[in-house]
Amino acid sequence: MARLTYSAPGVYVEEIPSAQQPIAGIGTSTAAFIGVVPDQIEYPVRNDKYDPKAAQIAFKHDFFKQGKDPDAEDATEDELKYLKMVLDKWNADLKGLAASKEDTKQLDEERIKLQQELNDVQNQLKKADLAPDKKNELEKRKNELLEQKGKLDIKPSSKATATEQDRGCLKPYLLKTFTVKVDPLVTKLCTNFTEYTERFGSFPADDPKYASHRALTHAVNGFFGNGGSRCFVARVKSSAELEDALKRVASIDEVAIVTAPGLEGEPIWNSLVKHCDNTEDRFAILDSAEVVGSDRDPDLELLTYNPEKSVLPQRSKNAAFYFPWIEVVDPAKQLQDQDPARNIDAKYQGRVYVPPSGHIAGIYARTDVERGVHKAPANCAIAGAINVKYYLSKRHQEGLNPQGVNCIRNINGNIAVWGARTIGGDLNSEWKYINVRRVMLFLRESIDEGTQWVVFEPNDIALWGKIKRNVTAFLTNVWRSGALFGATPEEAFYVKCDAELNPPEVRDLGQVITEIGVAIVRPAEFVIFRISQSTGAKV
Repeated sequence: MARLTYSAPGVYVEEIPSAQQPIAGIGTSTAAFIGVVPDQIEYPVRNDKYDPKAAQIAFKHDFFKQGKDPDAEDATEDELKYLKMVLDKWNADLKGLAASKEDTKQLDEERIKLQQELNDVQNQLKKADLAPDKKNELEKRKNELLEQKGKLDIKPSSKATATEQDRGCLKPYLLKTFTVKVDPLVTKLCTNFTEYTERFGSFPADDPKYASHRALTHAVNGFFGNGGSRCFVARVKSSAELEDALKRVASIDEVAIVTAPGLEGEPIWNSLVKHCDNTEDRFAILDSAEVVGSDRDPDLELLTYNPEKSVLPQRSKNAAFYFPWIEVVDPAKQLQDQDPARNIDAKYQGRVYVPPSGHIAGIYARTDVERGVHKAPANCAIAGAINVKYYLSKRHQEGLNPQGVNCIRNINGNIAVWGARTIGGDLNSEWKYINVRRVMLFLRESIDEGTQWVVFEPNDIALWGKIKRNVTAFLTNVWRSGALFGATPEEAFYVKCDAELNPPEVRDLGQVITEIGVAIVRPAEFVIFRISQSTGAKV
């Protein structure tokens, strides 16, 4: 504060900066999703002309595939009458749906003959000494050949295509194309699923080429469905662009959770973990492969740290690994599966397996808001999940939990997260629990951002006192939230910033050192009750 000069008698009111500079806790629930999104996406929409009864009858008897007359023996008279009525209305010619191979061969031969004659006529017309009568005759023949050729060029396949369009009435959906509105070099904030679909497209058609985009879409949808409220989506066209996307995400200070649904394998895992290690303020959620072993029975030996055969990421204190994939309902596939041609039982229509990272990130966010970052994000139901890829028992988990494999289990019909360990589990010592590590990241970043005012301040006893008061006030609030263990603040943490830590040689280097110790609460992972038989006598 500038020194004032007091020249006249009176009252002077002066503002004095407070020694208290409150440290605000940073947000821990904003996620970043990195996923593959093509330039254009096909997605199904409901067909208003769809007639389920006609479609069921038609596909039941395979009329349109083989060009059969509707006289199948297993068809009822009412079914046949109804089908004939619909077909008459559509002007469908079942027998002429597609030409046979012989017809096609014959047409090709005729086209060749016509073209040869047409070439011969055109060559004769080029002669300079051609008589007028002969020229008129050749011109007339040329026009006849062109007309015949034009008729033959209407191939049977074209007629079949037209009929296929008429058959659109038999499908419950129509495919539309969406052009993605976000450039691969741009990362967008989404605060609800509608914002995501407007920029990156909705659930794509059931096609292998859209598998990665489908995983990303379900992840974002699962994030919001499980309690998430803010996420950034970084679009890539292939996994080769992951590093560029991570650089963009690194510049967004708000991000606290990072995942790449639909991108799997050791290079992807290593990049995400390295990113979190370098930024020092965020946590990665990694997905397992969909199939581990066989499609039905998992090979759990692959989920151990065995150098000869392992599908686990390298151990890390800044990442968690979840297994297996979860089963959800896909609206696009659900619509397409209503097509009788797919012959899928109604109770299985629309079901797909997706990586769980997006849903788990939503659970992280919900738990942080409702309970605090110190609460382990486990023993939580996954909203939107109807089943799991593999069933895991308690015995299975006994071998996976020490490795840091967080199991997703079907417990009495409830799909729940049943693990809260960082990758490596017991090998990570003090950082084996997700919530413990995330609390430390939260404390570290909050203190970092909340004490920037200290830079270039006079390094003296007054500054040490301010630092100690501010950090103590912040940690006291953290202790009150339940994140630190102890009956009193003194038991939960300590803050030291004095002459012992800051002797002249340290101050000469322009440094001020503060030592902080915290007792972070651990989750009750193993709940043990000891029960013994009693005779009823008082002890």
